Amino acid sequence: MSLATVISGKVVVITGGARGIGFATARRLRELGAQVAIGDVDEAKVKQAGADLGLEVYGTLDVTDPDGFAAFLDEVERRLGPLDVLVNNAGIMPAGAFDQEPDHVTRRILDINVYGVAVGSKLAAQRMLARGKGIVVNIASLAGEATTPGLATYCASKAAVLALTDTLRLEYHETGVQFCSVLPTFTNTELISGTQGAKGLKNAEPQDIAEAVARLIAEPRRRVAVTRIAGLLVASQKFMPRRASEALGRRFGLDHVFLDEVDQEARQAYEDRARGTDH
Repeated sequence: MSLATVISGKVVVITGGARGIGFATARRLRELGAQVAIGDVDEAKVKQAGADLGLEVYGTLDVTDPDGFAAFLDEVERRLGPLDVLVNNAGIMPAGAFDQEPDHVTRRILDINVYGVAVGSKLAAQRMLARGKGIVVNIASLAGEATTPGLATYCASKAAVLALTDTLRLEYHETGVQFCSVLPTFTNTELISGTQGAKGLKNAEPQDIAEAVARLIAEPRRRVAVTRIAGLLVASQKFMPRRASEALGRRFGLDHVFLDEVDQEARQAYEDRARGTDH
């Protein structure tokens, strides 16, 4: 059965849908016939993205505001129909040494990346459980399984997303509501601007993540890593002695890529927006 056959007509909400992985996912699911709605905290950008995609429903969405999130889902269901899929994609990735990370940035990462996903998952579950069907796809990261210097809080937040999603998957496994995780490697979006990625490994493209989401909707699974090679490398580290695992990370340059090998000028615009200092 083709992806379009399974996905066509499904009502899908994507958070952080104005750019990057969220936008690419919205475009791919739209191509497959889904009724897509996107929300994003960037009002101007989400209006542009919604218009570019030809969407009927799009608007400002702060995932850390439960009432606002619920109102957004209510509007989607009023205009498009019952929610079939929620893609919790909104997330930020400020980088730098942990001891120099301002407390408000630590809180902001955890609020958006963890609390926002928990809020979305709960609101979606409340709607889906009553109908006995639905899929929640949480965009996590391989950084949730592979410690990366310079991303301490981000890694912690994505590990939390994986634990949350796995727990919900077991908690509701007999209800018809599915919970899945996507674990991207370095992906060519603004999140990695000014960095070189893992040495010797190809970065993922937003379209790769979008395709993984589409396939999860068609055939829900616990977790999918993108790229497959990066996922296998991270998985293999679990079976290595600690020193060997850490040496492998150094071989790929992960001990420096977000600390002292950053083009700060190229990254500044993203850091300002992620840290909430671009006003």
